[in-house]
Amino acid sequence: MSRSAHFKKDSEARCYRQPAMIFRQFVDEDLGCASYLVGDQDAGEAILVDPAYAIEQYVVEAERLDVRLVRVLETHTHADHLSGHGRLALEHGLPVSVHGGAGAEYAHEPLADGDEVAVGSVRVRCLHTPGHRPEHCCFLAGGNLLSGDSLFVGSVARPDLAVEAREGAEGLFASLRRLLELPDDVRVFPGHVAGSLCGTGMSGDPSSTIGAERAGNPLLALSTVQEFVAETTGAPAPRPPNMERIVDLNRGPFVPEQPSIGPAADDDGTVLDVRPAETFAAGHVPGAMNVPLSGSAFGTKAGFVLRPDEPVVLHASSADEADRAARRLHAVGFLDLAGYLTDAGATESFEPVSVDELDGLLAAGAIDLIDVREADERDAGYIPGSRHIPYRLLRAYGASVANGRPAVTICESGLRAAIAASVLAAAGVDARPVLRGGIVEWERRGGHTVGFRRCGT
Repeated sequence: MSRSAHFKKDSEARCYRQPAMIFRQFVDEDLGCASYLVGDQDAGEAILVDPAYAIEQYVVEAERLDVRLVRVLETHTHADHLSGHGRLALEHGLPVSVHGGAGAEYAHEPLADGDEVAVGSVRVRCLHTPGHRPEHCCFLAGGNLLSGDSLFVGSVARPDLAVEAREGAEGLFASLRRLLELPDDVRVFPGHVAGSLCGTGMSGDPSSTIGAERAGNPLLALSTVQEFVAETTGAPAPRPPNMERIVDLNRGPFVPEQPSIGPAADDDGTVLDVRPAETFAAGHVPGAMNVPLSGSAFGTKAGFVLRPDEPVVLHASSADEADRAARRLHAVGFLDLAGYLTDAGATESFEPVSVDELDGLLAAGAIDLIDVREADERDAGYIPGSRHIPYRLLRAYGASVANGRPAVTICESGLRAAIAASVLAAAGVDARPVLRGGIVEWERRGGHTVGFRRCGT
């Protein structure tokens, strides 16, 4: 791009502190994603960094602060959630800036290392920090580092989502060394907190400081690139569901606001039941899958169950619940929602299994117990004789899971077990979940578990 008045080049690493600066953090608790509003109160202007698809929250806050939104900055092309930059451009006329290496197909003004975005008297400096993705940038605003998907509180971003893991880790190591050159009192505001799949082991704390991370972040203590690569490219964590689809949406033409969801004409399509697990067990539409809206990480869990391009019909307890579920599905790139059921034929049901029943059922060989947790959770302690299939993989397995005995699904506390049983039942498997307690309750009551130590751990 040609340099405009919005951008100034500066080769020095500096921290700016302006008393008129506005700084607001927004955290999507469902996805663990953070976005930011940065502005100048005196000038009445503000920019948004990494906005979520639900842009209403920013518009309301800008009105409250009496500032005008003037630009969107993206740290990188996101793989776990749909960005709101398209809605902000289409609905509010905001220009969008992202690093030139992002390969963005939408109208944008490319950023380069050292560029500064002026917002009144506030200067937001771009630091190119590849690793998580080649185009990744951090932004330095006053004494605040918006670290995106590079440095997290207590951890760092994963390097394996956009390039080969070793290449990403080598780039991330160099980028983190650069961030550690900043003063200790620079406040770190990450793009994700605990609950996101863009990193592992991160804290739920919304912010930190360079000094605190230098002292307490174990991955920053690794002094050589070889150690860092070995530590960050081990057993891969689950990739964000629907990742390729989300990246394509975020890199491609602007995605506009989706129409409000209304009653479905019929139940043609995949029925996603978003009601509580107990309600689903008592009665549901044949073939429906259950991901309770009331559970944690609804968008991520639904992403593991649904396929990217299939039409989805929601079964909800109310129009409001359907609307909230639709918004969370939009946030992870599911845009083909055919409506919600208002008069569902909930003719199927199953009886959950209690922890008290398990011992007898297992002793009699009456069930096939399927542990649907992740490998690291299972390694810490599992019930002997159980099979291991993470819930997020069960739809791909489908009816092949059946082995002639009723399948009973179990997880840590019940939520994933409920999802897993619904997925299996939709595939025609005789499946029932342990809804209350799971492995934690089994162990508390004296149930036997065994651990597993993997080579190299």
